[in-house]
Amino acid sequence: MKIHNPILRGFNPDASAIRVGEDYYIATSTFEWFPGVLIHHSKDLVHWRPLSRPLNRVSQLDLRGVPSSGGVWAPSLSYDNGTFYLCFTNVVGRKGVYKDLHNYIVTASSIEGPWSEPIYLNSSGFDHFLFHDTDGRKYLFNMQWDFRKNKSRFAGIIMQEYNPEERKLTGPVKLVTQGTDLGVTEGPMVYKKDGFYYLLLAEGGTGINHAATLMRAESVDGPYEVDPDYPILTTRNHPEHPLQKAGHGSLLETPNGEWYMVHICSRQLPDGSGLSPLGRETSIQKLVWTEAGWLRLASGGKLPELAVPAPELPSHLFPEEPERDDFDAPALSVHWHTLRIPANESWLSLKERPGFLRLRGQESLYSLHRQSMAARRIHSFQCEVETCVEYEPVHFNQMAGLVLYYDDQDHYYLRISHDETLGKHLAIIVSDQGQYDELDQKVSIAGWERCYLKATIDGVTLQFHYSKDGAEWNTIGPVLYMGLLADEYKGKLSFTGTFAGLCAQDISGTMLHADFDYFDYREL
Repeated sequence: MKIHNPILRGFNPDASAIRVGEDYYIATSTFEWFPGVLIHHSKDLVHWRPLSRPLNRVSQLDLRGVPSSGGVWAPSLSYDNGTFYLCFTNVVGRKGVYKDLHNYIVTASSIEGPWSEPIYLNSSGFDHFLFHDTDGRKYLFNMQWDFRKNKSRFAGIIMQEYNPEERKLTGPVKLVTQGTDLGVTEGPMVYKKDGFYYLLLAEGGTGINHAATLMRAESVDGPYEVDPDYPILTTRNHPEHPLQKAGHGSLLETPNGEWYMVHICSRQLPDGSGLSPLGRETSIQKLVWTEAGWLRLASGGKLPELAVPAPELPSHLFPEEPERDDFDAPALSVHWHTLRIPANESWLSLKERPGFLRLRGQESLYSLHRQSMAARRIHSFQCEVETCVEYEPVHFNQMAGLVLYYDDQDHYYLRISHDETLGKHLAIIVSDQGQYDELDQKVSIAGWERCYLKATIDGVTLQFHYSKDGAEWNTIGPVLYMGLLADEYKGKLSFTGTFAGLCAQDISGTMLHADFDYFDYREL
């Protein structure tokens, strides 16, 4: 059997993986989306399912006002003596040379929670990892950020002991490595094997020069020697490879002694732009140990494989996810996130009108505070999303509909609104790097009780559609470019991926509601 990459498709970066007994778990970053952190589960490393979102209370994670591509960066999972540990960063500011961020840890006796209230750790940098040594002591590793002029922003990996009884870091802070000439050293993960402490690092930046580098030491605080044939993994200098941005690894060992590394990757649009609206995804590679005690890709070389030998484990499939969500459950499924704020009855309800998702309009799509949006990742370059909405706006400040959303600056929005001339009508809003535009075509839907909305994604293109009955469909607006919904569009430095969402705005403050009957996500 083969594992087919990516294993976690769509926006699922910064994978941190652990095995507990026969179960494998991966935590990935969620940035400004709530609940924070997405944990995935597998029993065979082949088949994966989204399992839980541990940071589901504002007391654990307050994202109001965080910038786009701020919020939760690079969570790390670990396990020791019956307790799961989850480290996470909340980036509340990322303007200019500064990184305003705060690092925390939460714990749980079950991977599905409930997770504890957060313990504050430090604010010196991001990508922190808690290592549990065999003597019972615990150490926190993280990269150190240096904003000063003529300094490397990525100022090396530091460590400090963590005291679980006192619930705080104690003792001196020590710089253990400044990385290699690949630069941009971050993402430390620490493992102990055969008398060595192995330090796995992300280097080269999370873009096309990304890489995974291994170091080792006889003491947890170093000195760390560099793998003489570093990095283990990279696609730098191979722009033709289907899995770009390969790096930021995390290690797994099966009960049979087989070793694997999960890592970031990115599948790009076929137009040569280098853009990926799917965001950074997670793949897995099989590893082998050399006689000298270093890890290498089992396939040879440094390039990731699209198909990887599966471990010698029983196959374990999960039930297939239905294409349609009829909103019949008492809560949104694990696939759904809201933007910065938790879902609550003040603005999102599955109870007020059973079988419908009711959204009460709040702030605009440019807001960093209180948006009424529920959205899910897209996983494929060929997919379609569809919904049906009942909505009766009476003012131009009231809007609701179907959004393809990268962030507050870049999105496409097929919305229902009202104006003095057309009355109730459909139109498309485009935000390109924060530049607002309304496309010329506007369609009157005066008197329609229900309106069906659809978006079809085919590689580089996006086309919106609408219907009165859900059977006969009409296109609206031109063919749009999916590259706008990507990390590096026009040189922007962002880190998420495209979500398809349902949203409502009422900028006048009256919180007019829209009722969504269902949501379909299907791959073509």
